[in-house]
Amino acid sequence: MFNYKLTLQYDGTKYAGWQIQENALSIQEVIKSSIQQILQEEVNLIGAGRTDAGVHALGQVANFTLDKELDLFRFKYSINSVLPDNISITNIESVNEKFHSRFSAKKRSYIYLISIQKSPFFDRYSYNYYSELNQQKLNEISSVMIGSKDFTSFSKLNPEVQNKNCEVFEARWRKEKNLFIFYIEANRFLYGMVRAIVGTLLKAYSSESAIEYLENVFAERNRDAAADSVPAKGLFLYKIKY
Repeated sequence: MFNYKLTLQYDGTKYAGWQIQENALSIQEVIKSSIQQILQEEVNLIGAGRTDAGVHALGQVANFTLDKELDLFRFKYSINSVLPDNISITNIESVNEKFHSRFSAKKRSYIYLISIQKSPFFDRYSYNYYSELNQQKLNEISSVMIGSKDFTSFSKLNPEVQNKNCEVFEARWRKEKNLFIFYIEANRFLYGMVRAIVGTLLKAYSSESAIEYLENVFAERNRDAAADSVPAKGLFLYKIKY
């Protein structure tokens, strides 16, 4: 049995998210159908992270198993010629049979883009935010996110997930010209967690007691305690580490 690991990028604007679902077009469905079109057989495509509707990816990972060995260079060329322009396979490799794109992952990271100046080139991939922002202050308040904590207040209700504890390793901002870029890395992420964190950090930024406000949000363990989520268009699944 051969196990193949795919690294891919996509513009999630026109999709209902990664996961296959009824009556909506998903990234997983498009890639799976393209693979099956080339191989002429059914495959089970497993993704490392279930990005939401409108969310993009720079380093999503998926895998599937097959009874036969593939010519990887030829297969990569073939599948990219079949996939639409908003999805790209950047790498394919043969991996150990035990590799599982979701369960083998140790760390996941996302970036969120905020544009402080209107631009036709960034509008589709960033959140336009025109209030003044200071990188140092943003990094100071974002440090509250780091550590192993209960992130119930930052996740959408999902009865299937009982454990809301996540360990955040990094949460920091940097400024590149007219963009503020938020980077967050953790062992796992809950449904809607990153967008809720960014929205809450922006609300905390304008508070006179930002740290106290954030600590209270954590303590409440209630989604209503946190701020509204920022738009999906600025969020990118950045990298999966194994």
